[in-house]
Amino acid sequence: MSDQNTVRDTVILGSGCSGLTAAIYAARSNLKPLVLEGHEPGGQLSITTLVENFPGWPDGVQGPELIENMKKQAARFGAEIRMAHLTSVDLTKSPFELTVGKDIILTRSLIIASGASARWLGLPSEQALIGFGVSSCATCDGFFASGKEIAVIGGGDSAMEEALFLTRFATKVTIINRSENFRASRIMLERAIAHPQIEFLHNTLVEEAIGVEEKDLKGLKLQNRKTGERWTLPVSFMFLGIGHIPNASMFKGQIDLDGDGYIKTEHNVFCTNQGIQLHGVYACGDVQDRRYRQAITAAGTGCMAALEVEKYLEELGR
Repeated sequence: MSDQNTVRDTVILGSGCSGLTAAIYAARSNLKPLVLEGHEPGGQLSITTLVENFPGWPDGVQGPELIENMKKQAARFGAEIRMAHLTSVDLTKSPFELTVGKDIILTRSLIIASGASARWLGLPSEQALIGFGVSSCATCDGFFASGKEIAVIGGGDSAMEEALFLTRFATKVTIINRSENFRASRIMLERAIAHPQIEFLHNTLVEEAIGVEEKDLKGLKLQNRKTGERWTLPVSFMFLGIGHIPNASMFKGQIDLDGDGYIKTEHNVFCTNQGIQLHGVYACGDVQDRRYRQAITAAGTGCMAALEVEKYLEELGR
């Protein structure tokens, strides 16, 4: 289906918590938003099991169920959700021009909610145990590690922050770093070293996560990179603290990105190009939030972006 002869009021890139919240607000404003689902429909929540920190769910809610409910809510008000892979975008044209496969989509405004993908080790056993003892979010899943021995993978500030946070719940936290050197800032590293519940393994690789058949992490097969020694570390949780990859590379040169590729925003959601506000283009959720990365903060910025779109279109006389 081609939209070349139709100019949309708004298009939303991404169907995670921020994108779907933006869709709900935009649809309720009768903007008939088009939501383009990318390669990770539903975002990080789609690979999350029990979500216990989203307001309104006293007993928690499964991540995929929360996303499905948000999709139904957006569709109820008139949002169109379409599976599509964005191949290119031109923000210099008016209206903006999005290329999706062989189709061209024209839109007066754009909400970028394309998220950030967690960095994983790339092990099949790790992928099989996501949500069953393997997690990329300590804030989301730390409570489930209560009273258990766990591991945190990484050597940067993210790993140190996650490890320190997880000492509130776990009896012991082992930080596994693939080299002798740490990328973490000195103050964060010193805090982790000084903590009595945290231990370190240097020059260590994770070769396999144990417990795939039971759907329950039992331990990690490790190897020392220097000596070649192999052993098993019994842990009940493995948290990845090796960062995220923002899904914003296609906007390089058209929108201001920071050194790690996150979209820079002003006043929460306004995009800029060379420091000048780019009218009609907004970003929300994890693609521009490297600090909080929570479902509720993503939803909040999704709401903001949609409200700004509504104001912008009113100024255009729509």
